[in-house]
Amino acid sequence: MREITLGQYYPVRSVIHSLDPRAKLVLMIAYIVMIFFVDTFVGYGLVLLFLLLVIFLSKVPLGKVLKSLKMILFLVIFTVVMSVLFYNGNENDLLWGWGIIRIYSQGLINAGKMALRLIFLVLGPTILTFTTTPVQLTDALESLLKPLSYIKVPVHSLAMVMSIALRLIPTLVEETDKIQNAQKARCADFETGNIFKRAKAMLPVLIPLFVSSFRRADELADAMDSRCYRGAKGRTRMKKMHFRLRDAVSLLIFALFFFVILWLRYNFFPAFFDLSLLTWLV
Repeated sequence: MREITLGQYYPVRSVIHSLDPRAKLVLMIAYIVMIFFVDTFVGYGLVLLFLLLVIFLSKVPLGKVLKSLKMILFLVIFTVVMSVLFYNGNENDLLWGWGIIRIYSQGLINAGKMALRLIFLVLGPTILTFTTTPVQLTDALESLLKPLSYIKVPVHSLAMVMSIALRLIPTLVEETDKIQNAQKARCADFETGNIFKRAKAMLPVLIPLFVSSFRRADELADAMDSRCYRGAKGRTRMKKMHFRLRDAVSLLIFALFFFVILWLRYNFFPAFFDLSLLTWLV
């Protein structure tokens, strides 16, 4: 539980931290879309170089970013194993077979690509939460979705729910750690036995955690009500967001990078620069 990094903010002065949160949110959405267009190891290599550059500019320690992969390690391994075992390929690509288990070279390649896609999908949002506070994310989401408020969509409420959820992730992790330590002091065992025994041993942790979560939510609601919170009605901001030149430059650089990724997949440059086509146009 201590390895969960989603929702944690790393306070430091950097170029990535100083970007407009709306620009970072748009870049993150575009990044997630871009990952699904990558289908070659060359493309994944370029994405890795891009992420390393962003991590370097953000001044966030690489180890803290990589810790976010621990919570999806089982999912990555399970996905790779399922992709390798259930891939039905050509007999010419068969590497090893035993009974109904058959491993193909193309299956290994597809499993590797899928694992890289999952890893990159986690690393991107982790960098976003490390460089942007939950309040900034809330304000950015509310600003981007503001047109929906004209059709009676509760944009501010949705943004506030997301902000509270992100803010409470580290709090719930800390609360879980305290409850586990208290149960271990009472000779509770969470590390031995089969999976069913371990799941049963987690009940003394989950029940107090749920009770504590509901109590914390109730206290938060009372605190917001006592401070006359009424949603977005009449609300002002102490810190206003400003879209600057560096935000436009970052969007342009990412658009060029996205263009390169699309070229690697669809290879449309040769057709675009075809001399015969230019001769026909002339």
